[in-house]
Amino acid sequence: MIRFTLSILFIALMSCNTNTATLFDFEKGADISNWQIEDDRVMGGISQGNFELNDDGHGHFHGIVTVESNGGFSSVQNNSYDVNVDPSNHIKLRVKGDGHTYQLRVKDQQSTRHSYVADFETSGNWQTVEILLSSMKPTYRGRSVDQPNFDKNYLSQVRIMIGTKKKQEPFDLLIDKIELVTE
Repeated sequence: MIRFTLSILFIALMSCNTNTATLFDFEKGADISNWQIEDDRVMGGISQGNFELNDDGHGHFHGIVTVESNGGFSSVQNNSYDVNVDPSNHIKLRVKGDGHTYQLRVKDQQSTRHSYVADFETSGNWQTVEILLSSMKPTYRGRSVDQPNFDKNYLSQVRIMIGTKKKQEPFDLLIDKIELVTE
């Protein structure tokens, strides 16, 4: 009994040391003007992503991604962040996807060429995805970069991306909230 009580006390104490800051809440009436689509069209592709706030107050990222014309990706990004972080922090996403794998990408500075990337799979149901910043790997145009995993103290960009190696695929992702979890 004492061991069980101590375990509950330890868990309660640990949860008291966790703080969550909302990076973006896609609630009804939210201003999503800082969220921009970037497709493979920047390099001649023809993928087409769309992003809007739906009637239920969720960010709705959807469209078609294709490898035609040397393409293969669509993304939605917010470049307006100015957030102090620690590599031990987590990014927490509440999403409902279509079963595809998406990527969370972050940058510490807009001028940095590479992004820090982590894949997450969607299930078709609402789910919470938590990604440790220090687990995010540096990549540039889909290739690994000889740099350490995320070890920065600043966040300036958050991007959600989908890619394909198939001819053409529709995609559909609802985003409820993006949070920063600190300890």
